[in-house]
Amino acid sequence: MTTGNFTSSDLLAAEARTVLDRLSNDDGVDIGLLAVWHAREQHLAVTIEVHRAGRVVFRAALPGSTPDNDRWVSGKARVVASFHHSTLFERVRHEESGIDFYAATGLSPELFAAHGGGVPLAIKGTGVIGSLIVSGLPQVDDHNFAMDILSRYVAGERA
Repeated sequence: MTTGNFTSSDLLAAEARTVLDRLSNDDGVDIGLLAVWHAREQHLAVTIEVHRAGRVVFRAALPGSTPDNDRWVSGKARVVASFHHSTLFERVRHEESGIDFYAATGLSPELFAAHGGGVPLAIKGTGVIGSLIVSGLPQVDDHNFAMDILSRYVAGERA
């Protein structure tokens, strides 16, 4: 299975553990910098984007990433913005129902990417107002990296 044997309930529980107290543009940049720091430490060829309130507040394309990663980042960002859940959750949720994400939603795979690596940035009492997007690794690794960064940020780690 290409989705890492996650269940939709596993993925929702992880999202609930990474809700933020706040998310300013500066916070978004801090999340992006933390992601870049850890990606460099692991020599990962990834593109990283942080979105807040409909804007890109951070973007980095690390060595070895490709222009194709830009397309994946955009597609993953659209899924999170549309459904307010991680891209992997949306994929797994539909797979559990026996329905293809694209068939169920009618969305174009050219514009929407229901592949791991897009995670929501939610604020307590407010809900999802942004996303952290990672592209360049296999989808489960993109997802795990993004969730690890968000978990570290929630725990107080900064770059």
